Amino acid sequence: MPKQKTHSGCKKRFHITANGKVKFARPGKGHFLTKKSQNVKRKLRKGSYIAGKNTQNIKSLLAR
Repeated sequence: MPKQKTHSGCKKRFHITANGKVKFARPGKGHFLTKKSQNVKRKLRKGSYIAGKNTQNIKSLLAR
C-alpha cells in the first residue's frame, strides 16, 4: 500500500504543536492594511488554534 501524501496547501498554512493542536496564522494581514485599525492589526499578529472536528480533517491532510 502506498504512503499517503501531504496536502501541499495545508503544509504551508498549518502547523501541529507538540501537544497535538493545529496552529494557523490569522487571515487578513496581506494587504489593505491602511483601512484596518491598529488594534485589529495587532490582534491579527497572534496565531490561533483550530477547534473541533476540523482538527482531525487537517491532521489527515497533513498525513499525521
